[in-house]
Amino acid sequence: MSKDVYILAIESSCDETAASVIKNGREILSNVINTQIEIHKEFGGVVPEVASRKHIENVSDVISKAVEDSGKSVEEIDAVAVTYGPGLVGALLVGLNAAKALAYAWKKPLIGVNHIEGHISANYLMKNNLQPPFMCLVVSGGHTHIVHVEDYGKFNVLGRTRDDACGEAYDKVARALGLGYPGGPKIDKLAKDGNKDAIDFPRVKLENHSLDFSFSGLKSAVLNYLNQNKQKNIEIVDADVAASFQEACVDVLVDKTISAAKLKGCSKIALAGGVAANSRLRESMKSNCQLNNFDFYMPDIKLCTDNAAMIGSRAYYMFLNEEFSEFDLNAYPNLEIGK
Repeated sequence: MSKDVYILAIESSCDETAASVIKNGREILSNVINTQIEIHKEFGGVVPEVASRKHIENVSDVISKAVEDSGKSVEEIDAVAVTYGPGLVGALLVGLNAAKALAYAWKKPLIGVNHIEGHISANYLMKNNLQPPFMCLVVSGGHTHIVHVEDYGKFNVLGRTRDDACGEAYDKVARALGLGYPGGPKIDKLAKDGNKDAIDFPRVKLENHSLDFSFSGLKSAVLNYLNQNKQKNIEIVDADVAASFQEACVDVLVDKTISAAKLKGCSKIALAGGVAANSRLRESMKSNCQLNNFDFYMPDIKLCTDNAAMIGSRAYYMFLNEEFSEFDLNAYPNLEIGK
C-alpha cells in the first residue's frame, strides 16, 4: 500500500486503560497508558468491578491524549481498533463501546483485535524488520502459549498451559513470600539477590515431546517448601526461593520454545506478554537462541505489559486484508488466539 495508514487503537482488557496511534503497523506516534496498579495493590490483585469503573473514568481522556500526542487529525485516522478479548468482560466492554462510538461518529472502519495476537505484534514495533514465520512464546498472567506465527494473520498454537499460567504462578508465589502485588516484578527483583541453584524445584515436562506447560505442581512445591520449613523452624532465604522458583519456570519456558522452533524448522524466536519483561527469561532465551543459532526478538519492556500500540500493530495487517468488524461486535473474555 503506497498510502500511509494511521490506526487509533484502544486497549482495556484488564487494569490498563490505553490508547495509541500507529503508523503502518510499525511506528508508534503515541502510546498513552493509565495504569491501575496502585489501586489494586490494596486488594492483592485485580478486582474486575473496580477495574471497569476506572476504565469508564479514564477512557475518554486517554483517547484524547493519544490523538493529540500523535499530531494527527481525526480526518487522517484510517480506522479504530480495539481489544475485544480475551480479558475481563466488564473492562473489555468499556474500550469496545468507546471504539464503536468513535468509529461510528468518525465514519471509520472498526477492527476488533485479539489481545494475545496483539502481544505477539508488539515485536513489529521494534524497528527490527521482523517478519513471519517465527516461533513466539507468549507468557503473561493469564496465558502461556507457544505460537508458530506462520503469517501476519495465521497463528498455530503448538503448546499451552494445562492449569496455571506462568504469571499466575509468579503472583501466587509472591503472595506466599509476602511480596505483594504485582508478583512478577517483585520476584524478578528479589531473585537477583538469591542463588538460583539453592533449591531443586521441579521442572514439569509432561509427556514425551509435549509442548504444553503445567505450573500448578511447581507452585505447590514452593508452597510446601515454605510450609515445611516454617513448621520445622528452618530458616528460609526468600531470595533463594525466588531465584530457584524463577529458574524452574524459565528452564521449562525456554526449553520447550527451543524445541518447538527446531520441530518447525524456524530460524527466529520471539517473546511476548507481561512475563516477557522478566530479566532472567530475556537473558536465558537470548543466550539459548545464540547457542542454537536462532535469531532472537523481544519487545521493549514497556511494550510487554498491556498497551494499545501492540493492538494498533496487529490491526494494521487486518486493515490491509479488510478484516473489519460489525458494530454488533461483542466482548469475548475467553477468546482463543486465531479466532
